[in-house]
Amino acid sequence: MVDHMCGRRNIKLIIQYDGTEYCGFQRQKDLPTIQAELEDAVRIITKTHSHIIGSGRTDAGVHALGQVINFRTDAKMPADKFVPALNSVLPRDIRVLCSEEVHPGFHSRYDARWKTYEYSIDTRPVPSVFTRNFTYHFNIPLDLEAMIAASEFLVGRHNFRSFASSGGNSKTFVRNVRRLDIIGSHDPILRILIEADGFLYNMIRIVVGTLLQVGLGKITADSLKDIRDAEDRRLSGPTAPAAGLCLIRVLYDDENQGRFCHA
Repeated sequence: MVDHMCGRRNIKLIIQYDGTEYCGFQRQKDLPTIQAELEDAVRIITKTHSHIIGSGRTDAGVHALGQVINFRTDAKMPADKFVPALNSVLPRDIRVLCSEEVHPGFHSRYDARWKTYEYSIDTRPVPSVFTRNFTYHFNIPLDLEAMIAASEFLVGRHNFRSFASSGGNSKTFVRNVRRLDIIGSHDPILRILIEADGFLYNMIRIVVGTLLQVGLGKITADSLKDIRDAEDRRLSGPTAPAAGLCLIRVLYDDENQGRFCHA
């Protein structure tokens, strides 16, 4: 409200980043983070500090193709000029794809309605050097049909406490997953795409780890319903590594808001 009264501009960016060298999105003292790099870049360009708000706080080693952020500024620079200006001072593993000025009340995190993540698994006997930072190398044969059958128990509005690590600060464990696709029966890269209205701490990586246990025959597909309903983290699978996870896009009430450009 204060920013609106003072007439500060609200700038929204879509960014992508390779999270390999960062300790997550959120700023941490004396550690490299995406938020710190972005705030430093904005300060260099505008000569004043602006707080960066992200649609989600990706963990250490997690990547993004379509992260949405916003910040408030008094800078007079045309909105579209933030793209080349910020990219000229950001490290090469963080890129601004698009920028626009939005209404003062827009909040990239609280206004987000759906987020889509993709988890990539390299199933080749020898992992590719070109995808090693963006995939989980797992070359043991998997029963994809069983994994697909199991995934159906995770679609819909459910309590996902069985798929959340301790340490999160969510007030509820209920989330609505409207899409969970397993893609790649004829491709060395197996992709697990999941879209929901929000995610718990490590939720996607635990879901992936559990589905891999199904694919190995260590957990039956039908047991996913019982694991889900038990609300007990001890019953689900291990947490898959961070490298395979990427935030693909964020959607808002107007579903075009999170994708006004293409990654």
